[in-house]
Amino acid sequence: MTRVRLASIVLLATACGREPAIVAEPLPEEHGEVASSPEEREREAYLDDPRVRRRVLEASLGNPDNGYSRDRLAAYGLTDAGWELLPLWNPRVVPMTRAMLPALRSGQLQLPRATQPLWDGVVPNDEDGWRELGQRVFVSLPLRADDSLAHALRDETRASELGLFTTSDGSYPGLVVFDDLDGTARVGITCALCHSAPHDGRAFLGMARRALDYGRARLQYHAETAVPLDDALARRMARWGRGRADITGDDDEDPVAIPDLWRLPELTALTQGATLRLGGREFSDPAERHARDLVVLAIRQETQVIQANGERARPPRELAWAMAMFVASLEPPTGPFAEVEGMREGRAAFARHCRRCHDGPAGSGPPVAATLVGTDAALANSAARGTGTYRPAPLVAVAAAAPYFHDGSVATLEDVLDPERMSPQFTRGVHGPGAVPGHAWGTQLPAEERAAIIAYVRSL
Repeated sequence: MTRVRLASIVLLATACGREPAIVAEPLPEEHGEVASSPEEREREAYLDDPRVRRRVLEASLGNPDNGYSRDRLAAYGLTDAGWELLPLWNPRVVPMTRAMLPALRSGQLQLPRATQPLWDGVVPNDEDGWRELGQRVFVSLPLRADDSLAHALRDETRASELGLFTTSDGSYPGLVVFDDLDGTARVGITCALCHSAPHDGRAFLGMARRALDYGRARLQYHAETAVPLDDALARRMARWGRGRADITGDDDEDPVAIPDLWRLPELTALTQGATLRLGGREFSDPAERHARDLVVLAIRQETQVIQANGERARPPRELAWAMAMFVASLEPPTGPFAEVEGMREGRAAFARHCRRCHDGPAGSGPPVAATLVGTDAALANSAARGTGTYRPAPLVAVAAAAPYFHDGSVATLEDVLDPERMSPQFTRGVHGPGAVPGHAWGTQLPAEERAAIIAYVRSL
């Protein structure tokens, strides 16, 4: 049976240009159907029961004492407080297109009058429907307005240099125009900004946009407008480079390499710093574990939108669940991998030397202490999201995932295993000359064995 859930959000504009008050009509959290599968049971529990949401949140936190966890523990999964009381937000939104650039440049950007809200309130009744809705959310739900990228779009050449691109219909993947909570039309960013890239003539969703130079976009915006920027922060942004963005929100501004999103349910943790645990450890049934991981993903999406949007409103949880379903289904581009010399020997060498950490179906494994990994520890020790650990890098389509390490500091797979990388005389580091320490595993092997491992890993 198809269900419809509708809510209205009333914006009460105040005088003197202050933030408008936001009033939401209550939305009943009743779904009323008997769930038959683990996935359906977990979905209904997530949608309807704040106690379940709270319990899953607490169990998933990699470090309950970092800022990410404290924010959520203070506000999420409470029955009558915190983010539960925020109004629902289902904005009117359209893709940002080249045809809109003249209006953007002239300050006349508006949504077409006939623009509808992102979601029509119809709840999907099968998995395909949930994933289809999730794809729409991934592409279209604005995390927040972004004035720096709106500024970049005023010059198409500059926008292209920063990693913004258009598809055949003239739209910019990851950029939308939406009605903000005060009714103003704004340029916003979606998940697809970082997690879509050109491939075979289209935007391939889930693929990291390694050409995105977000730090440079922000620096240019502040340099060319009257908006101030702290000098120390500006110096850090200047070192971000392409394919890196800060995700922590702390004062350290620890940028990480934008990751691909392939086969997330096969991982033991979300994010390079293992911010959230996956794996449904209390379940022995794989279907139940997978269903619980979908709840973790949904909570991740829901709370990310809440915080990115300044904790002013929350998305309907159906949209968070739908996006979790979609993200969990993402697979890399397929291509024929021919057997190359050394691949068979590399498989055996990988089992001997690498399987200890890269043992899961996605080539990842349980988080490893940052002190053992030995790479730059700023992210692992971050006050905002640090857990003291790093997740072993997934190896799904790893040949196309350069640069490597959590901070994108190593250019090639060959350099990952090259002992020369540890030397002060090393010159091939992505962020400049000098040693790139850490991940010493495999660097002591004979050159022939290292080459065989690389040949095998390229086939994954």
